[in-house]
Amino acid sequence: MRLPAACLSLFAVIAAAAGTPREDALDNLLSERDSNQAFAAVIETARKAGVSEQAVLEARFLYHIDRREDDAIAAMLPEFLKQREVFKIEDSAIFGVKEDWLAVVEYVQAIASLKKGDKDGFKSHITEAFWLSPRQASAFAPHIDRMRLEEAMQAVRIDFETKLIALAGGDAVALKSLMVDRKAMILHFWSPASKECEASLPDFAITAKALGEKGVAMLSLLPEDSPEVLTIGRGMIRQLGGNPPGAWLIDQKESPLARELRVQTLPVFVLVSNEGRVLFNGDPADDGLWDALKKIDPQIIRPDAGAAAE
Repeated sequence: MRLPAACLSLFAVIAAAAGTPREDALDNLLSERDSNQAFAAVIETARKAGVSEQAVLEARFLYHIDRREDDAIAAMLPEFLKQREVFKIEDSAIFGVKEDWLAVVEYVQAIASLKKGDKDGFKSHITEAFWLSPRQASAFAPHIDRMRLEEAMQAVRIDFETKLIALAGGDAVALKSLMVDRKAMILHFWSPASKECEASLPDFAITAKALGEKGVAMLSLLPEDSPEVLTIGRGMIRQLGGNPPGAWLIDQKESPLARELRVQTLPVFVLVSNEGRVLFNGDPADDGLWDALKKIDPQIIRPDAGAAAE
């Protein structure tokens, strides 16, 4: 997630409009998101144009934030701690006051603590980040939500005796019947009312097919069962072909799985072990999903989301 626009310095806004070679290079540096190779190229161009190392560090931070690459952010911690001692506001590309910069340093320390499993360290640094720069709260909050969700999931055990109605109709299906000879299960919560879910269905089909071949049961669950939603949902599934991958079910009204798993946004993937433990709960694009899957089977690799579905 990009830092809020309110955090951008007035200097950066005015300078970007100036159109000098240095500011053009800086603008490219702050906006490039295509690939690591393309980003490395604009960094080199920016340095040749005289863009400060402070600005380069800030741009690298934004690049990894936008790509949700927490490991890369945590790995930058030594550079942030070193730069903290020599920070100059006039060299900053995105910050108008020093407190905003110091808040980002605390944020990076918080992410590094989270990666080490140091929850006390995470809470201390993220609290200090909020104190230094409340305006950046929208960038800090998702990690707090994630930590709380992970803590809550430790107490959850999915009951495989649970029976759900298939979206296509017919008798209720027991989850345990879908886990036969399977290494794990992914619950895919989705809704035809969500534009993001609709846009991601082709990529989901690719992922579901690949994981199904690796012994992972794929279950897509609709959290609601209004006639309109069911009709639209069935129509969307037909677009995936005559044999859409995985099972397509409707969540139960009483004690719904979506509530038990604290599903608040869509789409969501929940990876469940064959003992019913939650191994991952979050955005399907999150690298943490694939880290958890590799622990189940090192042969599992992330499919190319841009590939056409077979």
